[in-house]
Amino acid sequence: MGDGSGIGPEVVLKAVISPRIVDYCSPLIIGDPRVFRSLLRTLRIEIPLSVYRDINLVEWDKRDIRLLAIESRPDELPVPGTIHAGWARSAMEYVALGVELAVKKEVSALITGPINKEGIHRAGYKFQGHTDYLAYLTKTENYAMMLVGGDIRVVLVTVHIPLAEVSSRIKKTEIIRKIYLARDAMLGFGIREPRIAVAGLNPHAGEGGAFGREELDIIAPAVEECRGEGLIVNGPLPPDTLFYKMVQGEYDVAVVMYHDQGLIPLKMLAFDRGVNITLGLPFVRTSPDHGTAYDIAGMGVADPHSMIAAIETACRLTSAR
Repeated sequence: MGDGSGIGPEVVLKAVISPRIVDYCSPLIIGDPRVFRSLLRTLRIEIPLSVYRDINLVEWDKRDIRLLAIESRPDELPVPGTIHAGWARSAMEYVALGVELAVKKEVSALITGPINKEGIHRAGYKFQGHTDYLAYLTKTENYAMMLVGGDIRVVLVTVHIPLAEVSSRIKKTEIIRKIYLARDAMLGFGIREPRIAVAGLNPHAGEGGAFGREELDIIAPAVEECRGEGLIVNGPLPPDTLFYKMVQGEYDVAVVMYHDQGLIPLKMLAFDRGVNITLGLPFVRTSPDHGTAYDIAGMGVADPHSMIAAIETACRLTSAR
């Protein structure tokens, strides 16, 4: 359910009762039943909510929503819109339990609600977010963050780092690794011969070295090596035209150098439908591409469409596997 102080529980509940989801899956929510009972009253929703502490997934059906209660939680209910280390810790414990079930193949996929980075740091976690925590829990070294929304799909070479550090952090080997992960992800989407675009770092993709040499010295050699191994990959391309070409259907996925380079066009075109996918894990994991939204938490107005898209995407990828 994510951070209990944010909109995670609300969008989870709204998503799993959506007509778009009923035929997709039998949802198991990991979280605190008190939060959901309070939400049911707030939203004036009446649904059967079965609470389990010991689960037997073999006997599942689609007649109700299953909720797996977790014991380690704060005694008091979360105050919407506030950072609380105890509830941030619980959010991370929900993820750990979900990973355990996914690794054991007791669930088909893991969809995570939003967490708050300041909260998890107060709780003693050193991770920057879900992605590196999931990699840690599964001992996965070859992983990447992918964002999908509308006609845009992006894989990030660098993620949550200062812009001033991007140039020094992009390496040929890292770009090659992300290109292959992007290729594998598109195969999971049923695209048999993925067309991969690789963004340059500098304006006009460096303009032949006039605006920087990263394209000449790092990005282009990575692209050429992958092309030599049979991948359909093009770049480095000017970032200001790449996404127009993608929306026009020329490319299936883009490998971008830094966070905002890929996320700004995606959120501009599909703000309420963005999905975060962790590539390289031994199971499918998705999440809505938004945060805890403390400013509207507890008001009953949170939009569940990104969570619905995350569930639909997870089901599609699971079916492909």
